[in-house]
Amino acid sequence: MTITLDTASATTTFLDDWRRWHDAREDGLRDPLGWLSLTALHWLTDSPDHLDGLPGTWWVTDEKVFITAKPGDRLDVDGERIAGVHILTPAEGAPGLSVLHEDRVLEVIRRSGQFAVRVHDPAAATLTGFTGVPTYPADPRWVVAGRFTPFSTARTVTTGAVVDGLEHHHSAAGLIEFRIGDTAATLLAFGTPADLKVLFTDATSGVTTYPAARSLAIGAVDADGTVTLDFNRAVNLPCAFTDYATCPVAPAENRLRVAIEAGEQDPKL
Repeated sequence: MTITLDTASATTTFLDDWRRWHDAREDGLRDPLGWLSLTALHWLTDSPDHLDGLPGTWWVTDEKVFITAKPGDRLDVDGERIAGVHILTPAEGAPGLSVLHEDRVLEVIRRSGQFAVRVHDPAAATLTGFTGVPTYPADPRWVVAGRFTPFSTARTVTTGAVVDGLEHHHSAAGLIEFRIGDTAATLLAFGTPADLKVLFTDATSGVTTYPAARSLAIGAVDADGTVTLDFNRAVNLPCAFTDYATCPVAPAENRLRVAIEAGEQDPKL
């Protein structure tokens, strides 16, 4: 069912709450070393190599990343200058390990058993030129109630990624059933009943919204199994803003046929 806000006062409160949320969302994207600061993504091999624009030599051996550098290269890890060989072991799918180079952070990551260095630079054009995220107008009719049905045990769901050859593994907690107008829909929910989220596409994907997926935080399930999906707060993944992210695509179960004309639009259009 659709949650209705009947009074002008309630509508005003809804819009004010959404504006505060949207402002906080955009403030987060302005993080000097956040997603908009990415300027490069270098995949490493087992051959020592110089990476374009970066000091030192980088390679992978025995599932560890090796860095060779001189003090003059100004590469620092945990406050210590690299002078010789330094070894890093990033965890699969986790935030990367940081190597500092002056104002930049060189983030060493592991994805699908492959290793890479992505460069965060506060002078990145995507960050300095950021003027906000385009959105559909916030509208209370896109706040809908759903019914969550948990799986007896969590399931691991594998999705592809925006980078060919990579996979993402998600813990799926159950299914959310809801209606958009006269259309019944179901979404596979990730996380736990205390903190659910969904990755989805819909009929706007690739038209006005980013094609691979949008993300919607749902939060906790009510005691009676009810959840609230506020599609006005559907957000882009980092890959909508930068070519140097490794985001997942939506699972096959979450490709809605209805047009969700709410939330963030594709910033590259």
